[in-house]
Amino acid sequence: MLTAIALLIVRLVVGLALAAHGAQKAFGWFGGYGLKGTGGFFESLGFRPGTVFAALAAAGEIGGGLLTAAGLLGPVGPALIILVMIVAAGVAHFRNGFFAQNQGYELNAMYIALALVLAFVGFGAFSLDAAQGLTTLFTGSVNAIVIAAGIVFGFVNLGLRRMAPAPQHSEVLQGG
Repeated sequence: MLTAIALLIVRLVVGLALAAHGAQKAFGWFGGYGLKGTGGFFESLGFRPGTVFAALAAAGEIGGGLLTAAGLLGPVGPALIILVMIVAAGVAHFRNGFFAQNQGYELNAMYIALALVLAFVGFGAFSLDAAQGLTTLFTGSVNAIVIAAGIVFGFVNLGLRRMAPAPQHSEVLQGG
């Protein structure tokens, strides 16, 4: 019983926090910039078109977060969390070292670790998977395949970045 309560607490905190991050990107809620502002930021990071990548990141965070919070569809929510955290760490945080105080990847690593735990331990008795009898669908092998797909797609996403070319010398002299 205590394990089920602990898993519920972890799922709610991790899942709802990630869903809130996605809502910042998608809707501008909680002090976020919405799709247009986030899309502009994504463009500066090399994700073109920025609005499309911002929408995909928001969908991954909202979807992964809500699936995890609800305890629904086993490893799918955690895999989405891992995917978006790999991208965030790789693009914006890894170069700053580990600690969050320096904008490092500490928080990304925590989300990834917790998502892995939830994917491989399961969501517990107080989950929609348990209530709907879906837990038998998510074997260790299925979980590993889904998590591996999240990891692979995270790194593929990093590979899709296209940084803007540096201005040519003549463009700089002409002002544009």
